[in-house]
Amino acid sequence: MPSTRDIRRRIRSVKSTAQITKAMQMVASSKMRKAQEAAQTGRPYARLMAKVLGEVTRHAGEFTHPLMEKRPVAKRAVIIVSTDKGLCGALNGNLLREAARYDRQTTTFVVAGRKAAQFVARTRRQLAAEFSYRDTPSFAEARAVARFVRDLFLKEEVDAVEVVFTRFISTLNQKPESFTFLPIGEIKGLQTDSAGGGAEDDLAKGATEFLFEPSADSVLGALLPHYLSLVLFQVLLEAKASEHSARMVAMKNATDNANQLVRELTLEYNKLRQANITKELLEISSAAMALE
Repeated sequence: MPSTRDIRRRIRSVKSTAQITKAMQMVASSKMRKAQEAAQTGRPYARLMAKVLGEVTRHAGEFTHPLMEKRPVAKRAVIIVSTDKGLCGALNGNLLREAARYDRQTTTFVVAGRKAAQFVARTRRQLAAEFSYRDTPSFAEARAVARFVRDLFLKEEVDAVEVVFTRFISTLNQKPESFTFLPIGEIKGLQTDSAGGGAEDDLAKGATEFLFEPSADSVLGALLPHYLSLVLFQVLLEAKASEHSARMVAMKNATDNANQLVRELTLEYNKLRQANITKELLEISSAAMALE
């Protein structure tokens, strides 16, 4: 049975842990609000550009592009977008479980985030490149990843590229997903539940006409690589919003659990202290009675 000194020492230790997790919760909460706003702000633009490109390519006649070439998939590249740090609940575990379903013999991995790089190294899979991105992702970071996998596809080193990432749904809900990045098929972009309007409604009704200058090939040839970079940029924003949300929730749960443990230890300490006082009183009473 632990002594009162042991329980006091453990209470101090748990209180120190609770202070740390509380501080991490506040930091994650501050970053979470900015990341969520960035992810939600970028969705309408990404969705509208996907709709515009989808309509443009359908009205471009016999337009073809190397990024749209479909061929039998003998070798596949998978982009995994993970976090750099842990302490974010089951976020990375769920994401890497999704990534683990790809055949290691025919798949090469391109990772953004240290947790994904550690997963590839630990499972002895083929790593083509590792990229990093900041708490506030930039378009240049997304463009670098998109350019690398685009070159792999154009050089026919891989026949398809897929992306595995965590979509931000709400503060309490983040979902690992995957989608085909290359070849570009019917352009849909990242699917969201946001309502359309305005220009999107006009596109849906076919009310928009397109005139290409100098030609459809030159215009779309420039837009498609930009579109790929935009898609990856939105993926990075979604991943960061998911990371900070999951970490805030995880640290809040850890703080609540630590405070509950402190209350339980304090109750146990008081019971043990009361038992010791009662025992001492009985010993004093017994000694007094023996002296009479």
